[in-house]
Amino acid sequence: MKILLIRVSSLGDVLHNMPVVDDLRRHFNDAQIDWVVEEGYVNLVRLHPGVRHIIPFALRRWRKSLLSANTQREMKQFYQQVRAEEYDLVIETQGLFKTGIIMGMARLVSGGNKVGLANGTEGSGYEGISRIFHDQSVPVDRHTHAVLRGRLVAAAAGGYVVDSPARFGLLAPEGHPAWLPAHPYAVFFHGTAGATKKWARTHWVAIAAELQQHNLPVLLPWGNAAEKAEAEAMALDMPNASILPALSMQEATILAQSAALAIGVDTGLTHIAAAYETPTIEIYCASPKWKTEGNWSDKIINLGDQGTPPTVDEVIGAIKQLRTPR
Repeated sequence: MKILLIRVSSLGDVLHNMPVVDDLRRHFNDAQIDWVVEEGYVNLVRLHPGVRHIIPFALRRWRKSLLSANTQREMKQFYQQVRAEEYDLVIETQGLFKTGIIMGMARLVSGGNKVGLANGTEGSGYEGISRIFHDQSVPVDRHTHAVLRGRLVAAAAGGYVVDSPARFGLLAPEGHPAWLPAHPYAVFFHGTAGATKKWARTHWVAIAAELQQHNLPVLLPWGNAAEKAEAEAMALDMPNASILPALSMQEATILAQSAALAIGVDTGLTHIAAAYETPTIEIYCASPKWKTEGNWSDKIINLGDQGTPPTVDEVIGAIKQLRTPR
């Protein structure tokens, strides 16, 4: 059984597609699974031992120089890589025109099947035109969790039923960066692209003070200049906080996987911590909790919801719950 998965972006969405690999390998233990993904997330997908071959997709970079000879050469190589195998199943779980085109490139064995989403969930970027590339389109409820959505498409393609909690199956990332503490630490994933998804700075400061009583230092990562400035401002009022250097994708994964406690807003790095079942508190401020909440482990506590951010006391209560010996 040769299977091609197409889920190219973004960080959280790629991560939430990981249980599809575990499901497929559980039902087809000899399956050879390939994955098309944006080049920036190749190292993340590489952490799943069930993926045989990764095909990097670089549309974000190609768009900047579509007519250059180098871009044209890379696009041709990508096309050749997608068509190098004949697949029994091609499963596309993003539902976009661009991912549909990739599905259209892929070759099938006789009797093979191309399967994708029949509709989007509430608030998703689904593009109905993607269905023209499907042999089978799988409908999902409008309020289907991001992890379950991909699992349902794959289950319909493979002829099985989703009957178990999600398992991400990720290996621990290799490496020990110089900034990684030898002692337990907490990490605050405070940065996010959407300003309305942020939690108030004063709240983070109050939580750092609580963690100081637990003898937990706080690490503050950042992804751009604005997030770095925010981390610096937060650290001024957090005696137990340290600002990290710029991190690669692999280093950010090490940070999330190794933490004694991760607290973060609705963003990809918070979801990575949850996928590794690091004790994690997910904070929802402006996005619906049902979409991405970590619901596969009792080491994950989800607080707040769209329009109702959690209070400091709620987060402190969750910290005490996660820090209580089991």
